[in-house]
Amino acid sequence: MRSQFQKDPQQGLKAAAQQFETLFLQQVIKSMRDATPQDGLLNSDQSRFYTGLLDQQMAQNIAGSGKGIGFARLIEQQLGRNLVGADAQAGLNAPANAAGSALPLIAADARHLQYTPVPSALPTSAAYASVASSTNSGAASGNTEAPTSSKEFVNRIWPQAVEASRSTGIPPQFLVGHAALESGWGRSEIRKSDGSSSYNLFGIKAGKSWNGATVDATTTEYVDGQAQQSVERFRAYSSYDEAFRDYASLLRSNPRYSGVIGSQDGAEFAKGLQRAGYATDPSYADKLNKIINGPSLRMALVG
Repeated sequence: MRSQFQKDPQQGLKAAAQQFETLFLQQVIKSMRDATPQDGLLNSDQSRFYTGLLDQQMAQNIAGSGKGIGFARLIEQQLGRNLVGADAQAGLNAPANAAGSALPLIAADARHLQYTPVPSALPTSAAYASVASSTNSGAASGNTEAPTSSKEFVNRIWPQAVEASRSTGIPPQFLVGHAALESGWGRSEIRKSDGSSSYNLFGIKAGKSWNGATVDATTTEYVDGQAQQSVERFRAYSSYDEAFRDYASLLRSNPRYSGVIGSQDGAEFAKGLQRAGYATDPSYADKLNKIINGPSLRMALVG
C-alpha cells in the first residue's frame, strides 16, 4: 500500500478507500450475524470461523465490484481534495524526494491500511500449513527476531501448531492463540541472558521433573487476585518444533488437562485451561478466548 501511494497517490487513495469500505461492510455483516441465534447444533467455533472467512470474502467482493455502496467513492472524493491541495503546496515548498516530488502523507501509520485479499475458496488446515510453510523461512533459518505483525507470528509457528493439533485433537488456531497470549504475539517471548530465544512460547515452567535447559525470567503471578511479579525458572528449547512437541505432550500426559484434549470450542478450550490451573490470572480464559475468536488471529490466518 505504501509503495502504491509513492508511485501513484491517486490510485493509492482509491485502493485505500476501497479497503475502508471493505472493513465497513465486514462490520455490517458481522453485526447482522451477531443478531441471529448462534446456539444451533451445527454452530461451533469452527463453523463461526469459516463463516467469518466467507463474510470477509463477501465484503471484499461487494467493495471491489466497482459499485459497492458508495462509501469508498465518498472517502476518495473527500480525501482527494486534501491530496490535491497538499500535493500542490508540497510542490511549492517541500524538497523533492527520491522520486523527484514530495508526496503528502494520507495516514499517520500506513500499516493500518494494509489488507490481504481473502482466498476465494475456504482453505483446509493442510492448505494453511502449506502456505505458512512457504513463508516460514524466518523460523527455518533460525531467525528469532520479534515478529512485526500477527501475520508474521502465525506464519512462523503454523506448521508446528498443525503438527501439535494432530496429536491433541485441538484445532491449530487454538494452539496459535494460546502461544500468542503467552508470548505477546512473539514480542514478549522468554529470552536467555544473552538475548537468544528460549523458544518457550507457552510459558511452561521447569519443575523438578524437567531435566533440560532452563532460563530464569520475570513473570506475573496472581495471589488472592493480586498481581505480583516474581522470577521463575522456565523450560528452554532448541526450536519451536521442540517447544510445540513438549506443549502437546504436557496436555496429553497430565490428567489435569484431559478436559481440553480434543476440544473444538474456543471458549471451552480457554476455560478448560484455566480450570486445570494453567495460569493464575483470574481473567486468563477470557483473554485467551478473545484472541482465539478475535480479528487479529482471523486476519493473520487468511493473509
